[in-house]
Amino acid sequence: MNEIEQKIKLVVESSDCPLYAPGDEVIFDGPQLDKDNSGNFCMMALSAVFPFVYAARKGVINEAPLQCPDCGEKVVFRIYKA
Repeated sequence: MNEIEQKIKLVVESSDCPLYAPGDEVIFDGPQLDKDNSGNFCMMALSAVFPFVYAARKGVINEAPLQCPDCGEKVVFRIYKA
């Protein structure tokens, strides 16, 4: 892994989805999902957060909340350095 890669944590702020509860975390260690330290992660949510996770891995953290595009099961995430 390149030395500029950073470990990133997605934290659920709020959720109307049965897969997530507030406080749930998804950890990315560089390009890999840290399955041992992460909860569930659905592909719909990944489609919304992927560009921001990629930028955060390179050191550019977006401080705005990120929302899953599934209109029936809204989930709001925040990105942090892990």
